[in-house]
Amino acid sequence: MAKTIIKTAAVAGLAAVLAAGTATAATADPATPGALNAGERLFPGLGNGGYDARDYDVSLDYRPGVTTMDATVTMRAVATQSLSSFGLDSAVGEIRTVEVNGTAAKFVVQGEKLVVTPTRPVRKGMPFTVRIGYVADRAKSPASPTVKVPLPPDLAEAVGVWQNTPDGFAVMGQTDREHAVFPSDDVPGDPATYTLRITTPADVQGVGSGTLVGKHRAGDRVTSVFRVDRPTATDVVQLAAGHFTELDQVGPHGLPVRSYVTTAAKPAALDTARKTPEIIAWLEQRLGRPYPYASAGTLGVNRLYGGGLALETAAMPTYSALALEYPSEVSTMAHELTHEYFGDAVPVRHWDDMWLSEGHATFYQDLYDSEHGGQPFDEKAKSGYEQNNEILKQNGPVARQSSATGVMFGTDLGGKLTLYALRSLVGPATFDHIERTFFDEFQGRPAATQDYVAVAERVSGRDLGAFFHDWLYGSTTPAMPGHPDWKA
Repeated sequence: MAKTIIKTAAVAGLAAVLAAGTATAATADPATPGALNAGERLFPGLGNGGYDARDYDVSLDYRPGVTTMDATVTMRAVATQSLSSFGLDSAVGEIRTVEVNGTAAKFVVQGEKLVVTPTRPVRKGMPFTVRIGYVADRAKSPASPTVKVPLPPDLAEAVGVWQNTPDGFAVMGQTDREHAVFPSDDVPGDPATYTLRITTPADVQGVGSGTLVGKHRAGDRVTSVFRVDRPTATDVVQLAAGHFTELDQVGPHGLPVRSYVTTAAKPAALDTARKTPEIIAWLEQRLGRPYPYASAGTLGVNRLYGGGLALETAAMPTYSALALEYPSEVSTMAHELTHEYFGDAVPVRHWDDMWLSEGHATFYQDLYDSEHGGQPFDEKAKSGYEQNNEILKQNGPVARQSSATGVMFGTDLGGKLTLYALRSLVGPATFDHIERTFFDEFQGRPAATQDYVAVAERVSGRDLGAFFHDWLYGSTTPAMPGHPDWKA
């Protein structure tokens, strides 16, 4: 008996020591709320702090005749601080349930922010899951800060996140509207992988970004499952439903190319979509790197997408099928497919870095055009150079736009000219080496302007600080290297 008492006392003492250690650890790293923004200058309320999103699993249940869809999203993340609560960007119709690590959590919706308080703090460095049951409502398309003034209802719908079609829908999440589709950390600096599940009637096809990995039928309902296996920003994730003609092709190195074009389109739209493997082959040759996703394709939807825009949705850029009916849309396809490298596979760190995405896409689009019967590359650059001061006056410096609107429309020309000027300064061979090194080092993770500058300086062996400062942060267009006769 005495021996048992001594053993019990020893165990009790050890427990006290362990408890004291736990308390000390908790005191040293107290759980605090995660920030409810990510420090975006142009979108000050966007993004969240305290965690790194790694993967999203999104499910939408589409039913014709109603705008609401039952939906779930599971976010897998890793805590970068000990969290007593944390936020997700959310502009969905209704939040029904929230679970953290399988346990119901308290939550509150504050504007476009979902604030979650788990029953137990999430400790720094620990992986955790958040499962949210919600309702997505395609009748609600809250305006982005990129829209400066209130728009008439028809125009607001034309550029809204929900691109409703006669037989379904598509999504336009750029720049900051994807969180109206699923709650998320909706900033480009927190890319993730995705599983996308779209459930539809059997006679309607579900389409998503990435590679089709399965179809599951239950009665008269079919769930199509797509997978994006490379970390990608939220704003270029596509989910769609409708009646589509499927085009199955093979691209370079056996790359699967599966396109979906609305059945309402004319045959000419299918002919344009069939150019996808050819453009990818050109990009692979020009960039010296294989297409970065496991599959590719073209999505042509039955509406004037985004009021007449196209979007570099991951692994399958999205276009209006009406635009695809014109052979000239091949130029736009070269632009959007370039984004699969720069902007998608290499996301921008902040929206101030958008020139890295749009500048590259415009540069290689013009190069593609010049090699396929379009305006010569140098002539196109000179023409843009002459217009650039007006663009800078309207939108501000290339890497520091004066408003959120510039993120969508203000960096294409200035970004392209910056790359053209760099190529003129260091020579085509060194420029190509810079491009490939930058892509190799940052594919799968976000890159900032300074990251590109650092690569360019290291590869070229030159101090390029003043060069990039003048081109990216100046209010007027600098002199073009090698072209002293050009006038801005």
